[in-house]
Amino acid sequence: MLSLLKLWLLAWLPLAPTAPLDQHPLLPLPHLEPTSSSQARALSPDPSTLQRPPWIDPRSNGGSLLNRNLWGAGEPLNVILSAHSSPDILRETGLVAYLRSLGLWEECARLHFGDPQEANLGDGKGWERELFLVRESRWPYVGACLESVTGGNHARVYKQNGTEADSGAWFLAASKEVDWRRHHKIAHDGYNVGRDLLVEKATSGSHYLGRSWEATVEWVEGLLEPGNRGIAHGIPQDGRVAVLTVTEY
Repeated sequence: MLSLLKLWLLAWLPLAPTAPLDQHPLLPLPHLEPTSSSQARALSPDPSTLQRPPWIDPRSNGGSLLNRNLWGAGEPLNVILSAHSSPDILRETGLVAYLRSLGLWEECARLHFGDPQEANLGDGKGWERELFLVRESRWPYVGACLESVTGGNHARVYKQNGTEADSGAWFLAASKEVDWRRHHKIAHDGYNVGRDLLVEKATSGSHYLGRSWEATVEWVEGLLEPGNRGIAHGIPQDGRVAVLTVTEY
């Protein structure tokens, strides 16, 4: 009799509404101590990559550390991102994320302003147009539009991956530009300044969308002739090339 009474009561009790799957209350997350980049696990290069040179001198196979524009002058390829960096840096998507962490974004609305320039990295591909160009951006996505007006740092990007010198390294032509009132040209000492600004940010450590990178730099001389011979706009440069090895954590 008692069992029948219990069944009768359960049948008349209101059922609790079930929350939709996406509205369940969130459980409190466990407290996690922040981890510094020095404590985090570095994403090491692929062992097979370490068996190759971190980069190859383009001049050893008819290439040059100067790119060239439509008028035959060139900009110095003054920054190399070593192929001994963490693996994602060697992919275009990984490089784009890293450059964004340094405040350099793709061009405004992905529209190219100015003439694309070619480089010969001595890898068997001959003279090849830049893959893309990045500009300094103080605001994500739209800041590069302002750089086209106000001036700032920018870099042209090339990849050394041909069959005759497949290092996988990135070569960058970095420089600082003036604003549109001065025809958006390279600033005085702009090649040295643009390179140094990029290196300073890289070696200070950078972050983007929860990812973190640190870089070490090796300064290499003798790849570029100091001065302004063959240099676009006749602007002298010191001949030094910064080789960055970037580690993601």
